[in-house]
Amino acid sequence: MIDQRERRALLDRAAHARTASDLFGSASTRLRRLVDFQAAAWSATDPETGLITAPMHVENLGRGEDCFAYWECALLEETVIPYRELARAAVPAAGLAASTGGLPARSAQYRKLLGRQGVGDELRAVLRTGDRPWGVVSLFREKGRAPFGPAEISLVAALSAPLAERLRELVQPVASPAAPQEQNPGLILFDPSGTPISINAEARHHLARLPQGPTTPSPVGPPLPVWLIGTAAQARAVAAEHDRGAARIRIRTRDGQWLVCHASCTDGPDGTPGPTAVVVQPAAGSDMAPIIADAYGLSARELEITQLIARGLATGDIAVELVISPHTVRDHIKAVFAKTRVSSRGELVARLFAENYWPRRTAP
Repeated sequence: MIDQRERRALLDRAAHARTASDLFGSASTRLRRLVDFQAAAWSATDPETGLITAPMHVENLGRGEDCFAYWECALLEETVIPYRELARAAVPAAGLAASTGGLPARSAQYRKLLGRQGVGDELRAVLRTGDRPWGVVSLFREKGRAPFGPAEISLVAALSAPLAERLRELVQPVASPAAPQEQNPGLILFDPSGTPISINAEARHHLARLPQGPTTPSPVGPPLPVWLIGTAAQARAVAAEHDRGAARIRIRTRDGQWLVCHASCTDGPDGTPGPTAVVVQPAAGSDMAPIIADAYGLSARELEITQLIARGLATGDIAVELVISPHTVRDHIKAVFAKTRVSSRGELVARLFAENYWPRRTAP
């Protein structure tokens, strides 16, 4: 029997969390009172690609290298309830034992890592709003214990939308960060096996700005965050035709700025796999427009109108450019004001554009 008071307390704490890290920590503490688990891993994800990004909250899972091994296997080998499929499933949570008929060794992650660490079962979920994944969570139960049951899986699935909604809200800008300085892209090269082989000074600078989280040692300098190495692993998964989609994430730095990290595989002179290149650089307005639009729940049309407002166009001019009626434009503006919690065009532009989060839409 699920304790509804504890469930409400979990959601209430989540709704008042000030950061994603706070949300993960409080939700995990409360969830442990509802679902018995020995270890857990929570991570934000980039809503466009579903790849893990900062922050990450890990409990009782040992070293950062183990976190990396888990995510590398998830991207390159796992075929049992992979996160990319769970993100699109009717129910966004599943148990490993339940999904394999009690044979968890069907999972590559279980054979290579979890089983050797004494894990008996895993309950994983994607935290999503609509079709957008804002986070993932995995709960682990040790061997010798009963596997996660249907009621526990249903409980975690029901938490997916409200927790994702709060993660989405926390992406919204809350203060004007310092203007980003002009910075060159950082570059990290990995050999075909995934070992770092080269890093430039710009990459070291960007890495120093990232929030704390699980890392793995690097032979070329500073330990590398799991989410950055995971992006490189995604590029290798795409090159190996194990997955589709972009190997790209956006990461919020400790000073409130955003970086974009994207990876691609290269070919050697004889057609053999070459290094994987990971580029880390300050996010441009075009990088941030989709995620901030999602954070406020703006539709594509509402974003379009907001960008035209930033250009200074009047309602009638917006109607002409978009070939819609002025009445429809006013309805969209009213909806945008409500979603962004502003009461004037000037306040809207100051909140969304003065911080250089989005590009202003230029005239054709």
